[in-house]
Amino acid sequence: MSGVTGPVLRVEALGVSYGALVALDDVTWSVREGEILGIIGPNGAGKSSCYDAVTHLVRRRGQVFLNGEEVTDIAPHLLAERGLKRAFQQNAFFHEMTVLENMITVLQDRYGTGLVATTLLPFAEARRRRDAVEDARQRLMRFGIPEAYHGLKPTNIPYGTQRMLSIALAYGSGAKALLLDEPAAGLGGKDMTHLIDLLISLKQERLALVVIEHHMDLIMSVADKIVVLEQGRLLATGTPQQIQSDPRVLEAYLGRAQ
Repeated sequence: MSGVTGPVLRVEALGVSYGALVALDDVTWSVREGEILGIIGPNGAGKSSCYDAVTHLVRRRGQVFLNGEEVTDIAPHLLAERGLKRAFQQNAFFHEMTVLENMITVLQDRYGTGLVATTLLPFAEARRRRDAVEDARQRLMRFGIPEAYHGLKPTNIPYGTQRMLSIALAYGSGAKALLLDEPAAGLGGKDMTHLIDLLISLKQERLALVVIEHHMDLIMSVADKIVVLEQGRLLATGTPQQIQSDPRVLEAYLGRAQ
């Protein structure tokens, strides 16, 4: 059983301004382990700015807490080391490496060794390398990337599989909270089904998931809670059922999509 009783990730009064433009203003939400929080809103509502603020990629107001500890001033790469991970809208991978090599690279925090160890302990290093390869192989398959693709460059695998690879690489050797930015973009059919299955399985593994998404059917089917943003402000928070029946949301967003 986990010792986490409160939210894994909590943000308080987040604000982002670009000169005179206020992109995000006084936004507060939280997500617990084994929970999926959906973030929706019209284009320009502040969704990506919210992620940039949470992960300290922009100057912002407010506070961020991870497992109850304030991490507001922690650098982005140190946030990742603490378990706050993010996947971006665009597929992100090392183009000149194979799919398997990409996965091995992001596992270096678990398997990386120094030059001295490599020189003085070559057999131990070879064993560590084999372990890393097997771990990477298992993780790729766990994220729905068949072994037949592991030796290919990422640009030579199907688009839907590229999306799964981006999520796998963001997750790396593990995460406490994972932020996904429109993971369903460009997906349909079996790829969409694979994504839904992946999100549900990550939730069952007690991961705290935050998902920005425009596909309403997807987010309404998997999210436990939904945050609705409009013009940088928090418009509504609730269960999918509450959000779908909220007249403010229907007017501001869902109604426009119909």
